[in-house]
Amino acid sequence: MGDSLGHLFRITTWGESHGGGVGVVIDGCPSGLQLSTEDLQYELDRRRPGQSKITTQRKESDTARILSGIFEGCTTGTAISVMVSNEDAKSNAYDHLKDLYRPSHADYTFEQKYGLRDWMGGGRSSARETVGRVAAGAVAKKLLQHWGNIQTIAWVEQIHDIKSSVDKEKVSSDQIESSIVRCPDPQASEAMIARINEVRKSGDSVGGIIRAVVRNVPAGLGEPVFDKLTADLAKALMSLPATRGIEFGLGFDSVSLKGSEHNDAFVMQEGVVRTRTNRSGGIQGGISNGEEIDLRVSFKPTATINFEQDTVNREGKAVKLKAKGRHDPCVLPRAVPMVEAMINLVLVDHYLRNRESRL
Repeated sequence: MGDSLGHLFRITTWGESHGGGVGVVIDGCPSGLQLSTEDLQYELDRRRPGQSKITTQRKESDTARILSGIFEGCTTGTAISVMVSNEDAKSNAYDHLKDLYRPSHADYTFEQKYGLRDWMGGGRSSARETVGRVAAGAVAKKLLQHWGNIQTIAWVEQIHDIKSSVDKEKVSSDQIESSIVRCPDPQASEAMIARINEVRKSGDSVGGIIRAVVRNVPAGLGEPVFDKLTADLAKALMSLPATRGIEFGLGFDSVSLKGSEHNDAFVMQEGVVRTRTNRSGGIQGGISNGEEIDLRVSFKPTATINFEQDTVNREGKAVKLKAKGRHDPCVLPRAVPMVEAMINLVLVDHYLRNRESRL
C-alpha cells in the first residue's frame, strides 16, 4: 500500500535490506529520453555505503541493472524496472536482535502492524530501500534537465551543533562533492568530519540539516488544496528514513516577523513577474511562483548506536541491548542524493500534471 509515490510519474520501490536485492519500477516516463545505466550509477554511487571513512563500511557496489523500458538507449514510454543486488548482507549479525525491539527503530511498530517483522537489518524500514528512490530520481533529473535545465542541488548545512555558511546562489555541485560530508564550506566541513569521527569512535551518532535549492523552476507547478507542491514535497521528503522536519523559505523563523516584513513584493524584471525577496521559498498557495525553491530537512541521530540501552523483548521482559554490526554514525552525507531524488520525483510528476491542466 505505501510502496508507491506519484500520480502521472509513479514509482514503486521493492526489496529488503538483507534480501536478494532492491529496486524500483517507474511508470509514466515519457518516451524518447536518452537514458543509460551510467546516468543511474552516478547518483547511486553518491548514495552507496562504504564511500568514505565517515559512512557505514558495508561493502556494496550498488551496480544498477535496467531490466525494461529502454530500447536503443532511449525510454520507450513503458515501465522502467531497475534492480540492484545485495552483495554484502550479513544477516547473522542481527541474530541477537531477533526477539528484541531496538530503541527508536521500527521493530516494535512493524510487528504491531503486520504481526511479524523482518529483523535482518530492518527490512523495508532500512535506508537500503532508498536505492530505488535514488535510481528513479536519476531518471527524473534527466527529464527536468531536458525540459528546462531545472536543477536541484542539496548540501549538508548543519551537523550536530556545527553550522556552515554557504551562499546558496553560488554553491555548485563540484563544491559539494569535494567534501566527504557534502558540505561546501571548507572550515565547517572539517569540523563536521571531526565531530562524526568523534562520535563514531565513541559508538554514538549525530543528526543535522540538509538544505536544498531548485533553480530554473517554472511558475505554475502544484495543485490546489491537498496536492500543493509544498505538501507533496513534504510528504516525499518526510518519507525518507530519519527525517524529523521540513521548512520552506524562512520556515519557522517567519513566526517572528510581521506580515509587512515577510511578504514577497512582486516586481517586473525583463517582462517577467518576479518577487523582490524569496521568503516564501519559491512556492505560494502551494504553487511555484518562478523563484528558486528553497527548503531545509532535518535528520535525527542514527538510531543504531554502540551503547548499552534499556529495551524489552517480545515477551515484554526488560532487557539490555548493545547493538552490533555496521551503521552510519551520521546519515546526512549519504542522504544528500536522497533529498535531491525525492525533490526531482515530485517536480517531474507535477510538471506532467501541469501539462494536462489547460488546453
